Amino acid sequence: MTGEIPAIMRAVEISAPGGPEVLLPCTRPVPQPGQGQILIRVAYAGVNRPDALQRAGSYAPPPGASPLPGLEASGHVAALGPGVTGWQVGDAVCALLPGGGYAEYVVTPAAHALPVPAGMALREAACLPETFFTVWSNVFMRGGLKAGERFLVQGGSSGIGTTAIQLARAFGARVFATAGSAEKCAACEGLGATAINYREADFVKVLAAEGGANLILDMVGGSYIPRNIKALADDGRLVMIAFLEGPKAELNFAQIMARRLVVTGSTLRPQSDLAKARIAAELRDKVWPLLVAGTVAPVMDSEFTLDEAAAAHARMESSGHVGKIVLRVAG
Repeated sequence: MTGEIPAIMRAVEISAPGGPEVLLPCTRPVPQPGQGQILIRVAYAGVNRPDALQRAGSYAPPPGASPLPGLEASGHVAALGPGVTGWQVGDAVCALLPGGGYAEYVVTPAAHALPVPAGMALREAACLPETFFTVWSNVFMRGGLKAGERFLVQGGSSGIGTTAIQLARAFGARVFATAGSAEKCAACEGLGATAINYREADFVKVLAAEGGANLILDMVGGSYIPRNIKALADDGRLVMIAFLEGPKAELNFAQIMARRLVVTGSTLRPQSDLAKARIAAELRDKVWPLLVAGTVAPVMDSEFTLDEAAAAHARMESSGHVGKIVLRVAG
């Protein structure tokens, strides 16, 4: 640690389980990087649905993680822990975090950090880790999406959705996306998807007319789960990553057997450090060149200051946003 790093930092804490109003400014000691970790001086922190789940008391941080919310950030390397190679103090980074992003400083495994793509501002880079790790691991590593396949993403205007549309298109898939307004459908269409306004059309019928979806990425759950099964083509795959409508549904498993369907899913935060490092390595090799080239880019919705974290959560939970919401921490 250098003398330039203060002992105390500004942060936002979850004062008690509840709504956005429980997010309150606080001060905390600056964390120290441990073995294999880096300390990041945070410029921007991404705001994500799991942050709201943690705030509500239903998504506890893993053992040893910071209790502060925040699963992704961008900034500069402030210090290196023992055994870290490949990074230097001052490097511009964006990183997946075990927690603690709503603060001026945060520690994370060095293997979970990626360089800020050339030509990209820190504001946009803060939007990359959580969504790109999630989409790459579930759509490509777990879901096995291939060029020429039909891919449906539920909630296409979200941060996950806008990322999934772009990456699927970049790797040659034909993309469909659901959204709930003309504005959100237009955003999906602008990224290259065939948009389905779920208030006006049945995505099951739309996909059936096209031969069914080879892969569906769903974050809604509930009533969508059996409808997703109907919307799949034979040998199709359904990947679940969240449950805005809840995790329970009634399924006919004979249909799954007869049509050779695969139902799977994952959550990112509880996975091992090694698993996340493998995702980071694949992103650096296969996706970061697309970001540098401008083929893929984060879709930005809005920016709030660190002290306005409650307003940022209210914006996210209103579902009026298109793309990513960030907190400006530095400056």
